[in-house]
Amino acid sequence: MSLTMKYWGVRGSLPSSPSPGDWNNHIEGLLRGFFNAGLREASQVSKYIDSLGTSHLGGYGAATTSVEVKSPRSRIIIDGGSGIRSLSEQIMSGKAGASKGPFHIFMTHFHWDHVIGLPFFTPHFVPGVQIHYYAVQPDLEKNIRRVFEKPYFPVPFESLASKIHFHVLEPRKTIEVDDMKVTPYKLDHPDPCWGFRVECNNKVYAHCVDTEGTRVSREELGEDLPLYQGVDLMYFDAQYTFPELAEKANWGHSAAQVGLDIAFREGIKQVYFAHHDPGATIQQVQELKRQTLEYYDWRLNTAKENNEGLHPVQWDFAYEGLTVKI
Repeated sequence: MSLTMKYWGVRGSLPSSPSPGDWNNHIEGLLRGFFNAGLREASQVSKYIDSLGTSHLGGYGAATTSVEVKSPRSRIIIDGGSGIRSLSEQIMSGKAGASKGPFHIFMTHFHWDHVIGLPFFTPHFVPGVQIHYYAVQPDLEKNIRRVFEKPYFPVPFESLASKIHFHVLEPRKTIEVDDMKVTPYKLDHPDPCWGFRVECNNKVYAHCVDTEGTRVSREELGEDLPLYQGVDLMYFDAQYTFPELAEKANWGHSAAQVGLDIAFREGIKQVYFAHHDPGATIQQVQELKRQTLEYYDWRLNTAKENNEGLHPVQWDFAYEGLTVKI
């Protein structure tokens, strides 16, 4: 294995978790499922829980986008949503390794849900720690400094004890972070947003959140097509149902069916869908999965009938804490 991705936050737009009433209904449904399966004994509980799967049992999480990508020699972090706080806690406990840094944080863009966790990334406050920020946007430094401004946060940027460096990236130009190669490609989003292709030892991870996927064909994608080619794992925006895309045009988010079509055409091996809507309950995300499976099966069956030779794609919806190795 050359790359390990851990998803510390997969929610979109705003940190959000089910209400107490929603949890009550969810737990009641799980208990009904236990008894409807003909189970009665306490000794059967663990087996029943194991059969459900993490997301069906505990949901998809409350934290917004932050992804840790680890190689044999290094680590990068993509975005500083509220999920980065949990990563920070693990780093400071010493359990995450390389607790003294340096830390490399790549920013797709600067909407609130992608920066809200940055003030709670504790290495900012540790003397001598080196933190490197990267983004294509030329106002990278200004935007990060704003996060540490009153009245939004009590500690000003100038008071941070760490040594912070800013690197403005050239579009579609590869940089190296130890044994990883990282290349930014433009996504389809109303404010400039850049996905990242991460490569190490012939393994490729494509980070494609936030994107609406309005450019679908190879011709439309043009110079951004390499983001989707030769990819082992793609992380793709699927906040909406397919019909909702028409209602929410230019909102910058997509549907799983769009990502599947790209994966089918480009031979992507595995896809995880994320940026779950802040209002989406566990059951609503599961309904998205059902609709996605229906579309997936239809595409495979249609391809078989027409002798298209469409390759299968391994896919699922990401949940907070998910770890994937390629």
